[in-house]
Parts: sequence; C-alpha cells; structure tokens
Amino acid sequence: MFMQEETISIVTDNVPFTAETRTWEVPPSEGTTKYKVEISADKLEQEMGRFLQIVSRLFKRAEIETEKKPGIHLDEIELSVEINGEGKVSLIGSGAKAGAKGAITLKFKRTKLE
Repeated sequence: MFMQEETISIVTDNVPFTAETRTWEVPPSEGTTKYKVEISADKLEQEMGRFLQIVSRLFKRAEIETEKKPGIHLDEIELSVEINGEGKVSLIGSGAKAGAKGAITLKFKRTKLE
C-alpha cells in the first residue's frame, strides 16, 4: 500500500520553483500577493532539527562565556525564526522587516535542577 507523503502548508510572498512544491495564489493581503506552498513535513522537520543543533552549540558557547564573568548568568534566550517557501528555517536578525509578522518565536529557558 502506497502512503502519501505528509505535507505542511506555508504561506509566502515568494514562489519557489522546485518540482516538489505546488503553488497557488491566495487572495492578496496588504497589497502583496501571497502564495500557499506545500512542502514535505519530513524536510521541514530536518531543517528545524539542523537549525536547533546549531542554536544549541551557540547557546553552549554563550553559557561558557557568561560563566567566566562574575555575577552574570544566562537564564533565558528568545529567538524569532522564519520558514520560507522552500522549508528553510532562518533566524530573523535585528531590523529585519520582510515576513517578520509571520515569525515563529522560540523561547528557551534554563531547566531548574533539583
């Protein structure tokens, strides 16, 4: 029995031209055309996993550096990320405007040791 691949819809203002995506126009909002793109759920999961691995390494480095400074303790980090029409996960930098309204906020808190 053939299982259909799971997909997830992403609304974007740019249309990726890849064989694995289908696009159709969504009614325009705010004067721009938006497109709904179907991407592989597996691909998005892999991209998010890769992104979180890199962020984890950065957090470990930040924690090491703050431990060297008396009175400084890294307790929480909040990031905004965006997923494009090809399923790429990107960190949104300061001053970014394009698509920032649809950002995903990831909040990481230090777990309390018992």
